Amino acid sequence: MTTGSVVLIGVFDGVHKGHQRLLDRAKEIADGRSVIALTFDPHPMHVFAPDRAPTLLTTLSDRVELLKIHNADQVAVLKFNEKFAAMSPQDFVKDVLVGQLAASTVIVGKNFTYGHKAAGNVDSLIKDGLEFSFTVDVQELEAGDGQVISSSRIRSLVIDGHVEEARALLSRPHRLDGVVVHGEKRGREIGYPTANLGKIEGQTIPADGVYAGWLTVGINFWPAAISIGTNPTFEGERGRQVEAYALDQEGLDLYDKNASIEFGWYLRPTLKFESLEELLVQMKRDCDQARELTEK
Repeated sequence: MTTGSVVLIGVFDGVHKGHQRLLDRAKEIADGRSVIALTFDPHPMHVFAPDRAPTLLTTLSDRVELLKIHNADQVAVLKFNEKFAAMSPQDFVKDVLVGQLAASTVIVGKNFTYGHKAAGNVDSLIKDGLEFSFTVDVQELEAGDGQVISSSRIRSLVIDGHVEEARALLSRPHRLDGVVVHGEKRGREIGYPTANLGKIEGQTIPADGVYAGWLTVGINFWPAAISIGTNPTFEGERGRQVEAYALDQEGLDLYDKNASIEFGWYLRPTLKFESLEELLVQMKRDCDQARELTEK
């Protein structure tokens, strides 16, 4: 049996189908070796170009959990800061891959770069492997449609409201994690009390509109109608909000509790209604549609 570990390297934001294939590949060739997913936090762009740093598809804790669900025996999280970014490709290999992780096989995507100013690439990694006695397994992250699966592609889909396409590439619904905060309580007044999700900064929020999905609080998991936007039907200015109505639930007290919202289907854009009555008719339609979709 080969000794050492199988190390996969990447940010792995979203732990999408492409990442899952890498993890499947690692498990397939491990032959008793430990599979280690090496990831970075924060996203490298926060160091290289903070103004262009992307929002994330998963929080770090979710990312670690998903990596373990999909075959990683261990997850190593390296703090990505200026000091780490200045590390030479050779030092990264010698100190991290070999010294800390005892890599005997390294799995990367074909566009992988590493070290100061991204000076290292797949070719140099293969060369380093010969020196330090590890093999390099290079994989392509392709979808069934022939396109490369990437976190940036999925992020764009979510931002544009295409949550069903994003779900297909993630293999699960896109999710936001936060805390239920106090809103304007308008939903409660009209018979649709919603959980207003706060503390979601840095996460990838779908386009304004109405969605069908799920609300999770603790051990409770409810089908939900979800609204994102500023609610233009009512007078006054309000910020953009993400709120979910747990279908057919009454008397819930969710304030200050950790909660997650998962997006299954896009239903319609945000609309301004001429009256409360028109809004209520549409909200009933939204809830009926959400109920039908989530029951499937």
